[in-house]
Amino acid sequence: MNTNKIYQRHRYHSSIISHCVWLYYRFTLSYRDIELIMMKKGIAVTYESIRYWCIKFGKLYAKRIKKVKRYGVMCS
Repeated sequence: MNTNKIYQRHRYHSSIISHCVWLYYRFTLSYRDIELIMMKKGIAVTYESIRYWCIKFGKLYAKRIKKVKRYGVMCS
């Protein structure tokens, strides 16, 4: 999968977008909480942009997270 095509025509770098979406789905934070976290890092992004990214890229990231091996699961 070519990541350049996925993030084409977006203002922010792909690492910023993926970090915001990851925060939303991993820790179930609100869009405004993520906006504040990013603001502390010096990145001005609106909660509406984060909401849009989560809608657009959420399923893609959810598939990636499910494929990752979970720790703490007993295997026989």
